[in-house]
Amino acid sequence: MKTELREILETPIYGAVEVARYVGVPYQTLRYWIKGSESVSPLIRLSCPDPPRFSFMNLLECHMLSAMRAVYALRIPRVRRALLTLDKLLPSPHPLVDQELFTDKADLFIQGLPNEIINLSRGGQLGLRTVLETHLQRIESDPSGLLSFFPFVEERSPSEPKLIVMNPAVAFGKPVITGTGISTAVISGRFHARESINDLAGEYGRSEEEIEEAIRWESKLVAA
Repeated sequence: MKTELREILETPIYGAVEVARYVGVPYQTLRYWIKGSESVSPLIRLSCPDPPRFSFMNLLECHMLSAMRAVYALRIPRVRRALLTLDKLLPSPHPLVDQELFTDKADLFIQGLPNEIINLSRGGQLGLRTVLETHLQRIESDPSGLLSFFPFVEERSPSEPKLIVMNPAVAFGKPVITGTGISTAVISGRFHARESINDLAGEYGRSEEEIEEAIRWESKLVAA
């Protein structure tokens, strides 16, 4: 990855409370992921550990961990063992994003040779394969390698639209309407100041569906 692009993706731009809201996990859970404890190491290596600030890559790692926790009910000790094994096989600063991982809802795997699936949670044994596809599809790369993240607004489902996006090169990585630099926070603020969805859609040249999704997203963050 080019140095300039890597710097954009690694710049610490988010706070812990902010990331917890974006990926839909309790703050204390997120804190455990990045702090660990006296007996276990952190699951995520922050770009700026003190004070704790998250890069865009860290945000994506938290998104994948939230999938393993909330949807696939993977036990964190097994995830930790998997990451230790993966670090020995394929060292990477962000293994949860850099590698395509699979799960059978008990362990984590990676693709080895064409016909070989490596069980990372069990130190390299072979296993079954079910991809974390729904969550991986929320992360997209453009031709330059820059990543975009489409957070879930209503539910963790393949049918969730990708109307809200976060990109470290747009609006300082804050949520915007996809394909624009229009801040969801600005849209929501104007709506709550009694401007109509129809008027906002007309002024910004966007569909009412997009305006509604921006308001829905910001409402979710407030409720979190």
